[in-house]
Amino acid sequence: MRFKYSKKDKLKSKKLIEQLFNEGKAVTVYPLRLIYLKTEFEDGSVLKTGVSVSKRLHKTAVSRNKMKRLLREAYRLNKPLYFNNSSTSYAFMILYLSKDGMTFDEVNDKMKRLFDKFLDKNTQP
Repeated sequence: MRFKYSKKDKLKSKKLIEQLFNEGKAVTVYPLRLIYLKTEFEDGSVLKTGVSVSKRLHKTAVSRNKMKRLLREAYRLNKPLYFNNSSTSYAFMILYLSKDGMTFDEVNDKMKRLFDKFLDKNTQP
């Protein structure tokens, strides 16, 4: 299992992010929302992921950055457990929707539920 969140796994393309928000589908486990789009990547990676925390809800950069760090870490730890055998390429954007802060354990639990819901929705025959 690879517990890495390397540079090639990060969603950075403005065109792809715009396409993700316009055409993507969403799964929500409050306070997290996963917007996803099935796509192909030129570098051969299976998943590219970005995280976002609203500036409107978290006024200070300190609180936004803390939430983004927690989201990235929860994603990094859970990615191999859920997507190691995946052959389909996806672009993900994970949004934090709540005004309140959370501990890492709470974020990790919600991330697991979010991935479970995503897999249930996308592995049905």
